[in-house]
Amino acid sequence: MATHELFAYLSVNDAAAAIAFYAAAFGAKEKYRLSEPSGRVGHAEMDFDGATLMLADEFPEFNFRGPKAVGGTSVTLHLHVDNADAVIEQAVKAGGTLERPPSDQFFGERSGSVIDPFGHRWSIGHSIENVAPGEMQRRYDAMMSK
Repeated sequence: MATHELFAYLSVNDAAAAIAFYAAAFGAKEKYRLSEPSGRVGHAEMDFDGATLMLADEFPEFNFRGPKAVGGTSVTLHLHVDNADAVIEQAVKAGGTLERPPSDQFFGERSGSVIDPFGHRWSIGHSIENVAPGEMQRRYDAMMSK
């Protein structure tokens, strides 16, 4: 069996609003959506510069619930961008909540995180240096021993 792609698939409590937020916050473009006559979105896809994010409204009848319905998220979506500070600022202006401001990390990235209005965590970062795994481990060990 071959794996061809892996997609994040989000359950949100207002897919139409989520589509608008992801466009405003991250510049994503809606590819398409399938809506019920009631307006509930059964499936939508967004293009993040060639990467696809799938999402839909909550379907409690199928146990498909968003983070707010289950008391939080255990998943973090990571966006690797050209300028983390600018994208984090844009996401907060669009309605996200700053969870962790951008800062330089031991693993060679400048990153921070935002919680979107639907309860999903987005880590947003850009490269500041290439760090070999051995050096990354050394830095991690030093950080954890403080």
